Formats: sequence, C-alpha cells, structure tokens
Amino acid sequence: MSQPYDLELDARGLFCPEPVMMLHNRITEVPEGRVLRVSATDPSTTRDILRFCDFLGHELVAQQHTETEYVYYIRRGG
Repeated sequence: MSQPYDLELDARGLFCPEPVMMLHNRITEVPEGRVLRVSATDPSTTRDILRFCDFLGHELVAQQHTETEYVYYIRRGG
C-alpha cells in the first residue's frame, strides 16, 4: 500500500523517545491538511505515534508494518 505524501521523516535506527521528538519538530513543517510520511524501526512507535496524533489533533491516515520497519502517514491537523 502506498499513500501520497508531502514531506517525509526518516527515524529508522532511532529509539524512544527520539522518533516522536523528531516527529514533533517535523510536523510543523507540513502545511495543515497535508501528509507526512514517517519511517521508523522502533516497535514502540506503534503506540507512541498513535498517542501523538490523538493528543495533538493529527490524523493517522494509514500505517504499514514489516518485520523490520514501520511506516506511518499522518495528516496534520489544525
């Protein structure tokens, strides 16, 4: 499954809390209503990114998982 996106964040190789800290900074560069693609290898992102979106009003549009990589598509809220 491939989703369209506007910007990308590569957080592969980083561990909690770094991916979400980087996401917090990068999402500000995405225009409201546009999509950020996040790639990560830390399994805790499955929990942390969902909470990030819920808490800050962003939409988790889609997510993909393989054995070694997690990919998230996040639409920036207002």
